[in-house]
Amino acid sequence: MTDTPRKQTLDKDLDKFVRLEEAAGSVSRDFARPGFAILFIAAAALFASLYVIGEQNGALIVAAATLGGYMALNIGANDVANNVGPAVGSKALSMFGALVIAAVFESAGALIAGGDVVGTISKGIIDPATVADSGTFIWAMMAALISSAMWVNLATVLGAPVSTTHSVVGGVMGAGIAAAGFSAVNWPTMGAIAASWIISPVLGGIIGAAFLAFIKINIIYRDDKIAAARRWVPVLLAIMAAAFTAYLAMKGLKKIIHLNGLAILGIGLAAGAITYVTTRPLIRRQSEGMENRNQSVRKLFNIPLICSAALLSFAHGANDVANAVGPLAAVVHTAEAGEVLTKVSIPFWVMLIGAAGISFGLLLFGPKLIRMVGEQITKLNPMRAYCVALSAAVTVIIASWLGLPVSSTHIAVGAVFGVGFFREWYTARSKRRRDYMARKYNSRRRQTEGRDPQPAIAAQPEEARRRMLVRRAHFTTIVAAWVVTVPAAAALSAVTFLLLDAAF
Repeated sequence: MTDTPRKQTLDKDLDKFVRLEEAAGSVSRDFARPGFAILFIAAAALFASLYVIGEQNGALIVAAATLGGYMALNIGANDVANNVGPAVGSKALSMFGALVIAAVFESAGALIAGGDVVGTISKGIIDPATVADSGTFIWAMMAALISSAMWVNLATVLGAPVSTTHSVVGGVMGAGIAAAGFSAVNWPTMGAIAASWIISPVLGGIIGAAFLAFIKINIIYRDDKIAAARRWVPVLLAIMAAAFTAYLAMKGLKKIIHLNGLAILGIGLAAGAITYVTTRPLIRRQSEGMENRNQSVRKLFNIPLICSAALLSFAHGANDVANAVGPLAAVVHTAEAGEVLTKVSIPFWVMLIGAAGISFGLLLFGPKLIRMVGEQITKLNPMRAYCVALSAAVTVIIASWLGLPVSSTHIAVGAVFGVGFFREWYTARSKRRRDYMARKYNSRRRQTEGRDPQPAIAAQPEEARRRMLVRRAHFTTIVAAWVVTVPAAAALSAVTFLLLDAAF
């Protein structure tokens, strides 16, 4: 009799200790990630100091390298999620696998294909002639680094994927205005960038929705899904191979080799043809014995999704690392040479800080935005995620051909929105889907043979509506963050520049 109360008391005490231990572990993990981030920033400063020993402005360069490392961490935490988020959300990749693939290919892209000549004032946003004094220019670039990094950091905390390119553009613009007035800004270029706020997500959404519509019409709502998949999946994989090959040739390999438009087109078409010839028998073999279900078809897209995540990460590292190290390279050159130039070459040690920072930021803080993009906006499966990944490559190619400035972040997230909203529209209005569901319903009724099928089927429409809706709260938050990114970064940069200029 007395043992039972004692046992209950002991169990309660043990439960309290377990909960306390779990809470302590959670707190330690929350502090561990910022701690590791601070250690990386300190390591970046120490690494930079090894290259500026004896330099006249060595302390200034080390300070800029510290800010560049901080910016790179934030790019990894926010921007990289767009490349692997759909693959994680569709369960084609685990979170651990996505982090490893993205870190490896981001670094490879930055170090192998990145670091070509970069405009020190971020793609011509301000005129160097208006900020000819080297000291003023250095403080302007420092202010741009601080403000853009802080804005991306805030967006990551709020769970909003934003364009780091636009953050840097806003930072450079704000510092330029504070340093030399509104006349320093290249307003036609800024107008084109503002237009990309709309062009990027809309174009990405339309292309993503178009591919999903093709898959639904030609595969999903066919009575024999496996036969349809054998016919069309190799075609879709060929399109993906052609798009990514052209994408990498055009955007990711500029440092290694320069190709004209005709050569890029030919390489892309060749890659598509080779992929079609090789994957057609593979898809037929893989689909042997598969059930005539959507779940079976989805499995055919898993490996292409993993490949697309790796390729997108490589191309992103090759291009967007300049967002972290472009202003840093400008500070390094100006501090060493004492003059302001329109373009400079990025030193390898600067590129190394950017590549390491992006990968480290991804590993420490990336999962939050990966889940946002891949799981929380709308429900993704391998086919929908494939449409998002393919849309990112195709949209960049089309936009580059048309000469339109676009954001890879806006394209990828816009494609997720496009896929989600198309599903809502298609579910509500598609006669083909209604006919397919009616055939499926009648087939189930015949199979039940006297049993009441209504309870199982009645729950389906409500469940479908719940799963297919795009999360409106996330949509509003993300669009608002996109709209205010450039002006917010600009205002923060202007204030930061004035403080730095007054202090030093």
